[in-house]
Amino acid sequence: MIQHPGILALLLASGLVSLLLAAAGWQGFRILRGWNLQSGSDAQLDLERRTYLVSTLVANALVIQILSLFLFIFTADSLHTQFVGAMCAAGSLAANPFGYPTLLAKLATCLLAGVWLILHRADTQGRDYPLIRPKYALLLVLVPLVLAETWLQWRYLSGLKADVLTSCCGSLFGQGRQGLAAELAGLPPRIMQPVFWITFGALMAAGALLLRARRGAVAFSLLSLAFLLVSVASLISFFCLYIYELPTHHCPFCLLQREYGFVGYPIYGTLLGGAIAGLGVGVLSPFRARKSLAEALPRMQARLAWSALILAGIFTLMVGIWMILSPLKL
Repeated sequence: MIQHPGILALLLASGLVSLLLAAAGWQGFRILRGWNLQSGSDAQLDLERRTYLVSTLVANALVIQILSLFLFIFTADSLHTQFVGAMCAAGSLAANPFGYPTLLAKLATCLLAGVWLILHRADTQGRDYPLIRPKYALLLVLVPLVLAETWLQWRYLSGLKADVLTSCCGSLFGQGRQGLAAELAGLPPRIMQPVFWITFGALMAAGALLLRARRGAVAFSLLSLAFLLVSVASLISFFCLYIYELPTHHCPFCLLQREYGFVGYPIYGTLLGGAIAGLGVGVLSPFRARKSLAEALPRMQARLAWSALILAGIFTLMVGIWMILSPLKL
């Protein structure tokens, strides 16, 4: 199974990203330790030259890291035919103990990679490398996480065996079962529907306050993360039921299949993109006082806030239309 094209692509991408980030992390540590913009020494000039190369390598590596999340999900879904009992990516990921930890690790590194890219973009807007230290400090956090995710992915993909008996999504996300998936599926729609709409309304209100008064950046960032978590829980609890038109089918992975028009990809893409943009607004907030970013940063935060609001609106519109048009009524 290791010769599957998707598996080979994932292993190659993870190996490349890990090597690039490990090398960049060492250079980032040197930059953090020796950076002194007031100095005109040869060492400082060398660090300034290095930071351009390191930042370019890291930016490209993290773009690959983000894209690899969707390749991983696509590959897991395409592999489900190899396992007895699997009907979608839910069964493939349950084929050995490393499947779901790998998915969660990829989600975490995807969010942090997006935040790093936002910090890097903001840093390039200043003439005096204003975010060099926070940018490379975050890189030193990212490196071990990406290496750990690469190890988990290797253990998962290398440990897959054809014809293994695994669980179908109905057993994993069935109400009355044990585990987090079953608990999310068991969340009552009569509670989750108001929670979802209240969270969406709070996010829109916080975005309006931020765009009009330029206040509440951190609150907006936290609400963006809360909207991501509530939306995933709502998908499993009740949105999926309207899309599948079945009152007992709670699986969030079947949305990725051809039978449902691959609608899961735009659904999860808008959720992740909105969360990254929203988190970026809050991460940039402490640096608005820096002189070289006084003009650029508010504009950048506004663009990120608009992006987060638009993506949240697109997600809500997609699932809302399904709720209205679906013949299923809860």
